[in-house]
Amino acid sequence: MIDLIFGIILVMLVVTAALALFSKKLLNSVVILSLFSTLLVILLIILQAPDLALAEAVIAAGIMTSFFIITINKTEEIE
Repeated sequence: MIDLIFGIILVMLVVTAALALFSKKLLNSVVILSLFSTLLVILLIILQAPDLALAEAVIAAGIMTSFFIITINKTEEIE
């Protein structure tokens, strides 16, 4: 059962990475990257690496997403 969940999450990681890469809008890419980070946190928890999962959740899913959104909003104001 764990192998099935593991495989599904791996496929979803590849799909979200491709969607973020080929998305036309920057804000959509940031949201998809946040989803990618969340899926990676779930994968790390399954792999019994809670310290890495916590770091990924705080840094990538939280802080990095916030910085990207703030930066996109600031640059759109300039244009």
